Amino acid sequence: MSRSLQVVAVCGSTYRPSRTLVLTQALLADLARQLPIESRLIELGGIARSLGTALSRQELSAEVEAELQSIESADLLIVATPVYRGSYPGLLKHLFDLVDLNALIDTPVLLAATGGSERHALILDHQLRPLFSFFQALSLPIGVYATEADFSNYQITSEPLKARIRLAAERAAPLLFSVHANPLLKIA
Repeated sequence: MSRSLQVVAVCGSTYRPSRTLVLTQALLADLARQLPIESRLIELGGIARSLGTALSRQELSAEVEAELQSIESADLLIVATPVYRGSYPGLLKHLFDLVDLNALIDTPVLLAATGGSERHALILDHQLRPLFSFFQALSLPIGVYATEADFSNYQITSEPLKARIRLAAERAAPLLFSVHANPLLKIA
């Protein structure tokens, strides 16, 4: 491999501390154990005010525009979101509303979410997969969902969750390696 894979992780939480942020960082760390990556972490809370005031891409601050460009040029996206009232936050959707329609074609996307209980686990399949299907991105088959019970003091304490994170990274690695080795597999 001639260069590191560019992995951009979007954490859809606007709070700190955040279980969603901890999950996002764990996914990045496990992926880094599998492959040579350069990672960029975008925290929605850090760009929320600037993003929320822009109705179009032309109104974005330079900081948010740079974050959008990193999303659009990623070799892999990790998108992790908290579940609020049965869905992902509207500001996370607004961020992706500003992404170029063709920028994510064939981009692998690892989906993750956190929620108060198991009753929201289907957010991965019923809300996030359709969003990235619209972009013609490649949602990876294994997503990661975590509940409050999987954490203690904002640390992952659940062994099944740790195993799911490892599995998601292990399953993502061969696909990323093949896309990276053959850039024609990813349409730019």
